[in-house]
Amino acid sequence: MELWHCADARSFRPLWMLEEMGLPYTLHLLPFPPRWQQPDYLATNPLGTIPYFTDGAAELTESTGILHYLATKHGPTPLAVQPDEPDFAAYTNYLFQSDATFTFPQTLVLRYRLLEPPEKRLPQVADAYARWFLARMAWVETHLAGAEGQGNREWLVAGRFTAADIAVGYACLLAGTLRLLPELGPLTRAWWDRCQQRDGYRRAREAQSR
Repeated sequence: MELWHCADARSFRPLWMLEEMGLPYTLHLLPFPPRWQQPDYLATNPLGTIPYFTDGAAELTESTGILHYLATKHGPTPLAVQPDEPDFAAYTNYLFQSDATFTFPQTLVLRYRLLEPPEKRLPQVADAYARWFLARMAWVETHLAGAEGQGNREWLVAGRFTAADIAVGYACLLAGTLRLLPELGPLTRAWWDRCQQRDGYRRAREAQSR
């Protein structure tokens, strides 16, 4: 298996998953954004996006799709929630929600606050999408609070650490880069602290710094 990755980009999701599952892989580190900083990358991935992942003839470009692929193809693993488990629906929703709802607005904050040349930056757009992200993350805060009388949840689903935590956790990693993390709810920040204590997370951070 091979993963093309930029430090702290969305490709961190599959990198973290690979480390949690203890799977062998080759990591290709690229500058961000690779389609501008390393144009020959387009010969590998014509989209020019990160991640790009191969497993033999298989090619995947969606970070949460790779999580599902790894859990299904290279499982069984407790990182996946199975259809016969009560939290299967919540697990599936988080895999899709993590990128479409939580990460997407942050990419616009990143672009219009940091990546565009100063004369092309749009603070009003960036601020609007920052508010969008924070409002959507209220879903996570409410979910972590659990049902009345049951106490707070330690992990997002199934009473254990899963790929859902990896998928949504990346949104918190990016929020830290964008200085939005302090504005998240206290339960969300505490959960993210637990995620960062995982050995798999720490190994993934080390792997991208080599």
